[in-house]
Amino acid sequence: MARITHVRSHVLKLEGTRAYLGRLEDGDELTPERGYVVREPWRSLYSGRFETLLVEIGTDDGCTGWGEALAPVGPEIPAAVVDRLLADQLVGQDPTRVRPLWHRMRELMRERGHLTGHQADAMAAVDIALWDLHGRLTGLSVAELLGGAHRDHVPAYVSGLPEPTDELRARLAVSYAERGATMVKLALGKGIEADLATYDAVAAAAPGLRIAVDAHWAYRIGEALTLGAELDRRGALFYEAPLAPEDIEGHRELAARVTTPIAVGEAMRNRYEFADWIGRRALRLAQPDVARTGITEATTIAELASAAHVPVACHHSVGLGVALAAGIHLSAATQDCPFFEFQADSLPVAQSILRTPIDVTPAGYRLPEGPGLGIEVDADTVRELSQER
Repeated sequence: MARITHVRSHVLKLEGTRAYLGRLEDGDELTPERGYVVREPWRSLYSGRFETLLVEIGTDDGCTGWGEALAPVGPEIPAAVVDRLLADQLVGQDPTRVRPLWHRMRELMRERGHLTGHQADAMAAVDIALWDLHGRLTGLSVAELLGGAHRDHVPAYVSGLPEPTDELRARLAVSYAERGATMVKLALGKGIEADLATYDAVAAAAPGLRIAVDAHWAYRIGEALTLGAELDRRGALFYEAPLAPEDIEGHRELAARVTTPIAVGEAMRNRYEFADWIGRRALRLAQPDVARTGITEATTIAELASAAHVPVACHHSVGLGVALAAGIHLSAATQDCPFFEFQADSLPVAQSILRTPIDVTPAGYRLPEGPGLGIEVDADTVRELSQER
């Protein structure tokens, strides 16, 4: 029986052809030299690089599994959790006991309030690596370990359209439609009038595309209701993150009064958070990010959503190829999963750490074949790029 011999973290900060989501609102480039910057009018910090945490778990028989945490800023923080709190708890353990190990990890800081935040992100990376390792040791894919895939091809929606003007966004939408895309999501939350102008420009240029809106938590309930009514009239695909992320009751009210599905989930890490939102009917589309929940917790979240007849559409942003592969496997193994996020700017960076690329087009993802996550991480490249801490 194989035993875990080491758990190693790798902090990566990679440059792409442009920053995630393109230029800042004032037209300036978000360059790596600027450090972390708030993207006005949104509130969160963003980096000019693609930052992430990869975790490598090895066994005494030479087998290795890889995991990843969604850590777009400060990946050193969850890396420290892996190194200082989790690694020693895993060395010597049987890596195929993935669920018991997950429960062992979550108990370590549970009563201290750390089922969320950086602790959860670190556990997610370790959990994904354990599932990958389990698959490699047994010869089964993660989707097979989860009970089998409902689909070999996961439909995608193109996310962001990161151009500075509506004319350019519309032109980009047309180019994606010509490459097979059927759905796009607009990165909005810039004022009701501006949001609707962008929506209408894209809809007029590419009438065959279904259009979703990400409001980036920007609005108060009255504004969100006004925008939601307009999205209803336009037949929007979904309406993501309209209110402050802690405002469950506001989202519940909005979901009750707007027919466009209210989509929430990227900020949540565990079943308890999702159970609260789902139980209050505060969302109509659940968006867990597997690189923040881990595969073990994400499957539980998917079952909770299924019991309430809520579809699951996994979130994905700046994660690299490991997080992307994990999201594809989870999406394939989830019965009610209409689509998965496609990030054009992060995709080349995501593929850069893999020996063979994931099969993807703007229309969707092919489920990777082979044991574990079905990908081959270029370990030499990762170690070369990994930053000293």
